[in-house]
Amino acid sequence: MVTVLRKLEPFTDAETGNCVEYEGEPRAENISIKFRGNGNRLVVAADAKIFRLSAVFDCSNGVITIGGNSHGTPFRGTLRVGQDSRIVIGHNVSSTDTVYMSAAEGTTIEIGEDVMFATGNQLRADDGHPIFDVRTGKRVNVSRDITVGNHVWLGYRAMVLGGVTIGDGSVIGCGSVVTRRIPNNVVAVGVPAHVVRRDIAWERPHLTLAKPYYKPDARTVKKSAYWHLTADDGADAPIARPSRTAEPIVRPLRARRRTWRSLVPRRVVRWVRAIRS
Repeated sequence: MVTVLRKLEPFTDAETGNCVEYEGEPRAENISIKFRGNGNRLVVAADAKIFRLSAVFDCSNGVITIGGNSHGTPFRGTLRVGQDSRIVIGHNVSSTDTVYMSAAEGTTIEIGEDVMFATGNQLRADDGHPIFDVRTGKRVNVSRDITVGNHVWLGYRAMVLGGVTIGDGSVIGCGSVVTRRIPNNVVAVGVPAHVVRRDIAWERPHLTLAKPYYKPDARTVKKSAYWHLTADDGADAPIARPSRTAEPIVRPLRARRRTWRSLVPRRVVRWVRAIRS
């Protein structure tokens, strides 16, 4: 049995135990809540700012929690949970467009406070379908938890995969795919994402929407509580790769001056010389 709600308001199904816990003003625009299974809970803070929400409970005992929002930018999300799984979204989490999150097989996606999503972001604790090793039959893509710290900014189309923890105050660059732990107060970019700058802090004021319209230094913004040095230096240091410039630019003189005589036995050389003479 599938129950679909098109309005965010208190709801309880005595037969299945599925419920919506919400004490704010009822909201019907851009809302879709789908229940399958039993014992699922959607918990939304009364002061949450939600522009679009699609909450999908595919199995049983799933939980989605959305915190309040005290600033103007709302949250937009498509949230999907499976058996015994959770998605927990903290206070003051915003997004420019719809964020997709998926948790299955008892995993948890936890988003801290004051997190800023851009457009096209995805967080996947699971891959949606199982992959097995042909020889052993064991799963090779086991679902794993995701933890995003406080005051983290995910850039355009950045994606976070299972098993990742992102530290407070960090920035994930456009189009990056995060597959490993990222420390606090860093910029991480790439596929897979790696740290390119440490000891950074970022703030929410937009470059074109918030005065002053030039922000050359920290005096132009109000500092948040997340101005810290990167604590676990080296936690995600880029993998050292041999540099081409580290290799000998000029080969040994003997190797460069090789002729056909050096590549054949001496007796053959003597035989050729004898014929020529």
